[in-house]
Formats: sequence, structure tokens, C-alpha cells
Amino acid sequence: MNIPEHSQLGKASTYVDQYSPDLLYPLSRSTQRQSIGVGDKPVFVGADLWTAYELSWLNLRGKPQIAMARMVVPCESTHLVESKSLKLYLNSFNNTRFADAQAVQACLQRDLSQAVWQNGPMLSGVGVTLVLPEQFDREPIHELDGLSLDRLDIDCDRYQPAPDLLQCADHENPVTETLTSNLLKSNCLVTGQPDWGSVRISYSGPQIEQGGLLQYLVSFRNHNEFHEHCVERIFMDLWTHCKPTRLSVYARYTRRGGVDINPWRTSHPGVVPASVRTARQ
Repeated sequence: MNIPEHSQLGKASTYVDQYSPDLLYPLSRSTQRQSIGVGDKPVFVGADLWTAYELSWLNLRGKPQIAMARMVVPCESTHLVESKSLKLYLNSFNNTRFADAQAVQACLQRDLSQAVWQNGPMLSGVGVTLVLPEQFDREPIHELDGLSLDRLDIDCDRYQPAPDLLQCADHENPVTETLTSNLLKSNCLVTGQPDWGSVRISYSGPQIEQGGLLQYLVSFRNHNEFHEHCVERIFMDLWTHCKPTRLSVYARYTRRGGVDINPWRTSHPGVVPASVRTARQ
């Protein structure tokens, strides 16, 4: 079984510029999920929304082509793809000739779907959309909608996940609200490099005490875990400690190496959030 420590993270790498799907390094989701109390049937659904800003290939005449790629990885897939391996894989397109953008899109979809399901039953494939240069000028920038927790003037002194900070008004009328913060920070599980993010929490149920929620989000500051794992941990802590009837957690992380990762987990099926980048991305 692949483990993060055996990936290319934090290691000197040879950049292959000819198509090589073997560069993709899948990691099982189950190990981390077991550690936060997620069984074989998670209480959430959702997806990981990836944006690749540095995608290039050659047309059949050898002329370079460029695009951005949006990838939607279903969270029910058995595996995720380690981010550096995705970057190395995308670089392998650099000197590879394709008939057109549709051929590149189909190749990405096939390889990524195979990687995240590892030859098991494929419930849903990876969605891939290419944004071509003539569409670049229509790319919006927008911050996450909701009431900002960052307005609160509070003390923070805990920098490892502390779910005991979460409090809610169990004996009052339930509420429906959306809260946001730009203060989410964690570190790469392997390299310790900082990962900066913004998070949106939408829920219905007992009202969550906002100061404690912000302190809880800040408590991830020195925590080492992948983006997807952090969002699932936040979801499960809120689900367990605050017992909402509906819950959605969505984070947008700043890009590294030309790729950003934006996990979304929700207790109820819904439309995947629009892939709109924030100003920091």
C-alpha cells in the first residue's frame, strides 16, 4: 500500500516531459478516515475540487498549447492522488503531442479516474474541464460568502486541533447560517510546509458559539495533515460535538506548484460549489 512518506513529497525529483501516467501516486482514504471515526459508510458526501494552472502540451505540429484544468474528484473514491505526483504527471504532458484539447481532457479523465479507484468498482469518474486561453478573461475572483468569524477579537493559544473548543446552544431554537474564515492554516503531512486556506461552514441546528469555532479553526495552525483530511476532520468534529441536522464544510487553499486543492464535504447531496478562486489563490 502506498504511504505518504514514500511519495515524491520533499524529495528531489526528475521532471519527465513525456506522457507518463505511472507518475500518479494514489493514497488510500481509509487510513486517515479511521483515525477520525469515519467508517465504511461516511456520513458525508462531496468532492475534492482541484485547479491546475500550469498545463501545457504540444499540438500535432509541435506548437505548445496551454490551458487550466479543473478536476472534480468524488470523495467516495477509495483513493486520493498525492499532490506532487499530480504536478509531475501534468508536467509529463509538456513535450507530448495531442490531436486537440479534447484528447488532453479525455486522457486526464481516464488516468485520474483509474488512479482514484485503483481498479475497483468505479461509482463516478473524475470530472475534468479545460479552461482555454480565450476563456481566461472570464475567470472570476470572489471571496467565500457568509458571515466572517475573523471580525471577532478573541484570544488564541492552542495550535493543534482542539474540538473541545466547540460549543453550541443546545436549549435554544435551531438556526441556519453560513460562517467563514480566512485564518485556516495547516502544514503538509510530510514536508511541514504551510498550507493556507479559507473555509466556509454552512449548517442548520443548534447555534454554534462563534468565538469557540474561530479558536477551533485557528487550532489547526501547527497541525500536519493533507487538505482533504483537515476538511474531513473539521466536518466530523462539528458533526459529533455540535450535532447539526445539516452541515457543509468547504475550504479553498492557496495554490502550490501551480495546483490548488479545495475539498468540500456535506451531509446532504447538493450542487458542487462553483470553482471560483479567492483573491489569495
